[in-house]
Amino acid sequence: MTTALGEKIKTIIQANGPISVTDFFSLCLADPEYGYYRTREPFGRAGDFVTAPEVSQLFGEMIGVFVVHAWQRHGTPAGARLVEIGPGRGTMMSDMLRVISRLAPPLFESMTIHLVETSERLRDIQQETLSQYGGRITWHEDFDDVPPGFALVAANELFDAIPIRQFVKTATGFRERMVGLDANDELSFGVGVAGIDPALLPNQAQTMPVGTIFEISPARQSVMLALCNRLKAFGGTALAIDYGHLVSGFGDTLQAVRMHEFDPPLAHPGEADLTSHVDFQALSETAAASGLHVNGLLHQGDFLVGLGILERAAALGRDHTAHTQGIIQTAVDRLAGEGEGRMGQLFKVMAVSSPAVDLMPFRPVD
Repeated sequence: MTTALGEKIKTIIQANGPISVTDFFSLCLADPEYGYYRTREPFGRAGDFVTAPEVSQLFGEMIGVFVVHAWQRHGTPAGARLVEIGPGRGTMMSDMLRVISRLAPPLFESMTIHLVETSERLRDIQQETLSQYGGRITWHEDFDDVPPGFALVAANELFDAIPIRQFVKTATGFRERMVGLDANDELSFGVGVAGIDPALLPNQAQTMPVGTIFEISPARQSVMLALCNRLKAFGGTALAIDYGHLVSGFGDTLQAVRMHEFDPPLAHPGEADLTSHVDFQALSETAAASGLHVNGLLHQGDFLVGLGILERAAALGRDHTAHTQGIIQTAVDRLAGEGEGRMGQLFKVMAVSSPAVDLMPFRPVD
């Protein structure tokens, strides 16, 4: 059993030889005919995965609290650009706007709202979710199209969907991991000839066994760079939330999710969401090298608790039934808790600013 996109990829490989993991990743998500984001409704219970804003309104509200705090620390500039990159169904922006309008009317009244979204289908859903803000929101295909000016940027689960390159350790060093065809004409992983600059490998590369995989994402770095250049030119803060690791390392994190279950990455091209863990060390080094202030990296649980999610949850549950309070508590546990099925430790949060400002709940770095 294969998919329409699987057949298309096989044809490409038969004609031109194996393709890199990066090209496979890009085709799976963005092929104009059969790509996952072109054809599927990925979010929510009927989709393939549930994102944090869909778990509870508390998530977007805390991001709203953070945005107001950042705006205040930057000296309350008028005419800010509130930007979300990859806004999903518009749920997080809706929750953020509700909080911003309540906590900081001057920010709410003077700012412009920008959503960076490439999927027309998702734009339609976002327009519906955010219909009460109708004329105030502008959509953009590309982050570079957001008009100049001080910006407050949020990106939740953006970087994990940007393709990676994988390298496998062989007897002759690290070689690029490829997708080719096996003896039965099924998609399979193999190794190509392209190597990697040893300077890009973590220190312990020499001691790793043959078969070890190292991942790198030049595409993620360039998105980070575009963000940083923008903030450097006009000032502002950007917040990135994703699952990943705080320190660069080795391991295969390429994964597919289909109908809320993990799926082998080569099994259903175009019908499963393909992601990989985000290397936050690499992103923060990119930001620092471009002259931005890295406020810090936190586990999502620590970030949300530091911003007051427990107090907000208690207030939300007050005067409600024990059943409703239980639902709220379960949502908080899923967003901020540790362990299986919870996001608190697996997801990480990074904030970068220009000029440098101290932002809660990140601790000032000496």
